[in-house]
Order: sequence, then structure tokens, then C-alpha cells
Amino acid sequence: MKIAVIPGDGIGVDVTAEAVKVVEAVGRRFGRRFQLDTLPYGADHYLETGVAMPPDGHRMLQAEFDAIFIGALGDPRIPDMRHAREILLETRFQLDLYVNYRPVKLLDARFCPLKDCGPDEVNFVVFRENTEGMYVGVGGRFKAGTPDEIAVQEEINTYAGVHRIVKHAFEYAAKTPRRRLCMADKSNALRHGHALWQRVFGELAPQYPTVEAWHLFIDAMAMQLVKNPAQFDVIVTNNMFGDIVTDLGAQLQGGLGMAASGNLHPGRTSMFEPVHGSAPKYAGKNVANPIGAILSSALMLDDLGLAVEAASIEQAVADVVRAGQGPRDIGGTLGTRETGDAVVSAIEAGA
Repeated sequence: MKIAVIPGDGIGVDVTAEAVKVVEAVGRRFGRRFQLDTLPYGADHYLETGVAMPPDGHRMLQAEFDAIFIGALGDPRIPDMRHAREILLETRFQLDLYVNYRPVKLLDARFCPLKDCGPDEVNFVVFRENTEGMYVGVGGRFKAGTPDEIAVQEEINTYAGVHRIVKHAFEYAAKTPRRRLCMADKSNALRHGHALWQRVFGELAPQYPTVEAWHLFIDAMAMQLVKNPAQFDVIVTNNMFGDIVTDLGAQLQGGLGMAASGNLHPGRTSMFEPVHGSAPKYAGKNVANPIGAILSSALMLDDLGLAVEAASIEQAVADVVRAGQGPRDIGGTLGTRETGDAVVSAIEAGA
């Protein structure tokens, strides 16, 4: 299998190296051959060439690779983060990666900021619509920089776009033990665009009789996630709300350093990434948490049909962090590289 690796910027480079190390270890253990091709796209490349992605870059990623693994992007030398938008957001749009898949799974009660919350209480999945909503960039600024400035940012919702993400969430809930599906919107205030979400959810729910479908306004969902995360199995929501609620979920599982994600178009080349920032001041200091990146590689292998291999990574990570061998931000004593080594050792030991 051929995998494009884009380490990105800052600590993205550090944690991506550990994810690659883990994938290679899984390959050795299970006799799988992975061709991991590192591509240079990131801040340094942009500053040297003026090009974030070559004109045919997105076509190349889709045509030549089975999956894409990407690290964090962002560099203060490029204040408008143009290169990050062109690499990350444009890859989502150009490859039509309409599913943002974010599992929220607490591995140890020590990591959760909520009192008396353990792994049984924090174990749900969020499906975020990934190609529409507020992030399409429709709008503009008039009289920018003056006291009369007007800024307009429009949200785009299409029937096709809403239908396919909500259907994906129903399909997932129907085939897994997670049978409660909650759709979150703000249709009481955003009456036009979010009425469409209500319509689609109402149309699809009767087609999945084994799934318990329910609805919350997004502000109520945020409160309920803090009050009782155990009530959630599967959540589906729009692009912006999904961005926010998944960061809340990440904090429930121990912080952004623990969070994995996939940007999917089922059946096509998809992209996988940890969701934390590039934190340039910590780059190269062996302090970044690589767990989110490593777990993102497990999502990637699972999407490629290698469920056993993916499960071996997840189990190895769980064993390492529960033994207190993880990085400092979750109470361990290991650096970035040593955490990756510990996961590799657990895989090689047959975790």
C-alpha cells in the first residue's frame, strides 16, 4: 500500500515521525508492505518556492496514493497561514473528503477533567460534515480597515451534502454497538440552513429502525457533554459545530494530544491527521505528545481494510499510557520519541 506522508510544520514533523515508526512496526509484525512517501509540503517549502501545493498536487494524491497522512500545519513566518489552508482545507475540498471522523475514547480515568468519569463514560464518535458550512469561504469584506467595515461570511448547506453525512452516521450506528445517534444543529435560530438538517434527519431516521435517533441544539449538546458524556454514542453535525464539539470531546479524553481524526470519502483516497496545532516553539524538543498521530495512523489502517493491524496499534497505545509510560502532558515521563518506541515495543510484543 502506498501512503503519502506530509509531516507539515513544527511538532507535526516530530509526531509524524513516530506515527510512521509505528506503521512500519505493524508492517513488520503482520507481514504488510507499506510504501511511505514523504512529501515536502509545508511552511519551509512554501517560503522557498512560493508554492503550497503544485497545480496537480491534489490530483496526484488521489491518483497515486491509497491514503494520506498529514501532520500539523502552521508557522508564524506565514501570518495568514495561506499554505496551511491550501494544503489541508483544499485537500478536503478537492478530494471531496466529506466525512470528518473523530472518535472520542478515554483510555484512562486520570486523563479526564470530569469527576468520576472513566473509559465507560467517555466513548463516542463524532461525524462532522467536512466540505460545506461556514468553511467554504463564501462572503467578503467591504471597506476593510475602516470604521464602516462590513464583513459577510455565509454558511452553505446542500441537500446532497447534508444527506450523505447524516446517512453515513446512520450507517455507522446501525452496524456497530453504538446505536444512539444524536444530530446537533441550531435550527431554532438558524431557521433556513438548519431546517434542511432537520428535514434530512427526519427523512432518514425511519430507514434505520435499530438506531435510536435524537436531536439536541448545539448549545444544549455542549452542556450535556460536560454533564453526562456517557449518554452519547454517535454525534453528527455541521462543519463549524463539529469543529467546536470535537475539541470539547478531545479535552474529555485527555487533551488534543490524544485526539485522532480521519477525513474520509468512503471508497476513495482519504486523509488522516492528529488535530492539535503545530506549536512551533516546541518543535524538535522531544516534548510533543505523539499519541494522537499514532492513533490517527490506526484509523488510516482500519480505513484501508486492515482492522487487525489497526486494533494492534490501539491496544499498544492503551497498554503504554495505562502503564504511565506516555508523554508528560498525560502524567508520563517519556519524550516524543520514547513514547513512539514504547508503542513499537508493545506492538512487537504482540499487544
